[in-house]
Amino acid sequence: MTPTPTARPGPASPPAAPPRALNLSRTTATATRVLRQLAHDPRTIALMLLIPCVMLFLLRYVFDGSPRTFDNIGASLLGIFPLITMFLITSIATLRERTSGTLERLLALPLGKADLIAGYALAFGILAIVQSVLATGLALWLLGLDVTGSPWLLLLVALLDALLGTALGLFVSAFAASEFQAVQFMPAVIFPQLLLCGLFTARDNMHPVLEAVSNVLPMSYAVDGMNEVLLHTDMTAAFVRDVLIVAGCALLVLALGAATLRRRTA
Repeated sequence: MTPTPTARPGPASPPAAPPRALNLSRTTATATRVLRQLAHDPRTIALMLLIPCVMLFLLRYVFDGSPRTFDNIGASLLGIFPLITMFLITSIATLRERTSGTLERLLALPLGKADLIAGYALAFGILAIVQSVLATGLALWLLGLDVTGSPWLLLLVALLDALLGTALGLFVSAFAASEFQAVQFMPAVIFPQLLLCGLFTARDNMHPVLEAVSNVLPMSYAVDGMNEVLLHTDMTAAFVRDVLIVAGCALLVLALGAATLRRRTA
């Protein structure tokens, strides 16, 4: 009787590679690539940089007969407009990388998820800086926005709001399968914050449930920070708290974006 040959065990599967640590050179290379791609799309750059300025310009002359109204809400919208614009542009641009297969090819290289997310954040963050400087300069020196505090503090909050919009756009792009779905996230992510941030009425005048919800939304603290600059000459403790919360939310959302990043959309 012929003995049954025993099957030889196959080679053991190699252990999963540990997550790659954030690398400055890989991050800057990713940011440079994104900026080069955007340089070939001047319409996107024009929309990203000019739309907040156009909206502020329209707002100023909507309240042409009531300049105090523009002063009261202009500072808040100076932070909200860049946040919305950066959210839309970043989410769609990142999703386009995924659906075109570029993301899968990049992750096959020695490029960690953290490098990719940080590179995108750096590239769009540079554009956010330019956008915030243009919008703040237009509001203060051309449209006559009257604020009590330092214009530099106003610029700081506007920049952090734009970076928060960038982080939110990178995060939600992981859950969209098409550009149409990415746009649909705007009512779900942005509109509730817009209604509850204190722009239309003071948050302590809202229903207690809505006030509790507004207390955990980052846009609420962005508006509060703008109002602190609008009303106070010096940097207040409340302003520092608001700025730290907005910056912390942006970093947290970026970390979540790196954790949820996938190679394929399907």
